[in-house]
Amino acid sequence: MSRQVHFNFGKKLNRRTVLRSTAGVGMAIPWLSAMQKAFAGSEQPKAPKRFVAMTLGLGLHAENLNPEKAGRDYKPSRYLEKLQDIRDKYTVVSGTSHPDVSGGHRAEASLLSATPMGKGAQARTTISIDQLLAKHMGHHTRFPSLVLSSSGNNSPSYTENGSMIPAESSPARLFMQLFVNDSPEEQAKQLHRARQGKSIMDLVAEDAKSLSRELGAGDRDRLAAYFNSVRELEKRMVEAEQWAHLPKPKIDAKKPIDISNPNDFIGRQRLMSDMIRLALSTDSTRFVSFHLGGSGGVVPIEGVDEGYHSLSHHGLDEEKLEQLALIETAIIHAWADFLRGLDGIQEEEGSLLENTSVLLTSNLGNASSHDNRNMPVLFAGGGFKHGQHLAFDKKNNYPLPNLFLSVLQQSGLEVDQFATSTGTMRGLEAA
Repeated sequence: MSRQVHFNFGKKLNRRTVLRSTAGVGMAIPWLSAMQKAFAGSEQPKAPKRFVAMTLGLGLHAENLNPEKAGRDYKPSRYLEKLQDIRDKYTVVSGTSHPDVSGGHRAEASLLSATPMGKGAQARTTISIDQLLAKHMGHHTRFPSLVLSSSGNNSPSYTENGSMIPAESSPARLFMQLFVNDSPEEQAKQLHRARQGKSIMDLVAEDAKSLSRELGAGDRDRLAAYFNSVRELEKRMVEAEQWAHLPKPKIDAKKPIDISNPNDFIGRQRLMSDMIRLALSTDSTRFVSFHLGGSGGVVPIEGVDEGYHSLSHHGLDEEKLEQLALIETAIIHAWADFLRGLDGIQEEEGSLLENTSVLLTSNLGNASSHDNRNMPVLFAGGGFKHGQHLAFDKKNNYPLPNLFLSVLQQSGLEVDQFATSTGTMRGLEAA
């Protein structure tokens, strides 16, 4: 016989509140407005902050993207004409790049880390902004972060030691991971892996403590840093075990059907964007990177009959530029629809968009010449004041890592630098 449970919402609900049945089954609940009711006490939880980075492998043609005039009363460019209804939800940024980052297509690896790739045996970058957020704040959700792509497994998401995190490119598989509960056998495997990992970490911890007594001061410091990383991994192991016990969110949406045409760039962008919206709205994750690499074939858009990659290397050919504009306009419109979807989901403190920083950028400011300067940047949401064009010097670029630092601080991470940042982004203010 089931038991009815009544909650007194005068009590503050903890983020990890679990509904339990008489059979002992627990069901986690997502972030709710009731968790934020204003009652006595200073520890009032706030609506969670999220970050989504959408990165393009083939850039955006600057002349069609960036308005001619800076400030708030700019005339929208060709790509932004149909975004007037959400004009105050995003900011256009021009004249920025990652200092010392070059290498054309190779700079994709530096997109979210803002650090140059080394050469030869040193060919690696450092931690990306999404993974830094996930490291410190990702434990609140089942998935600390999602690393996604429109095709293939390449991503601009990197761990602290410079290892690339492979991307998931199938919306159908992602749906299964997010919303379909694992079989008892798979849950048992997950628990075994988590417990085995914890056991290993316990052994390493004991060995580290024993060894530290025999080392000098310098080695003890290095060992202490290592020991901190051990504790961090151990904490993640414990959290992995906790999540394995809890059911996944139930939603009305059906499992999507993956788009088989590898050249349907816009269709794939839209389908994965829908999955990201579902993941954020169910609080399954708060930090997402989505890399849209360049399709080599013909994108199925009326008026386009040449391959996307070839069009991006236009050499200022007018016919190629016109076809490229059709593709890039569709990319921007799909991004705008993603923003509209987030803005339509209301939370206690504004919309989901207002609590989610959304970045669209590319490592290529000029894909035709493989130039990494003057990166295209559209930035939305996140609790910032928008509706403006921040135009920096095209010849002496402003550091884009300053925007990353603004995002980190707005997300609640107490840091004063990220990569080559020189401060938070000038002209970008909190709402």
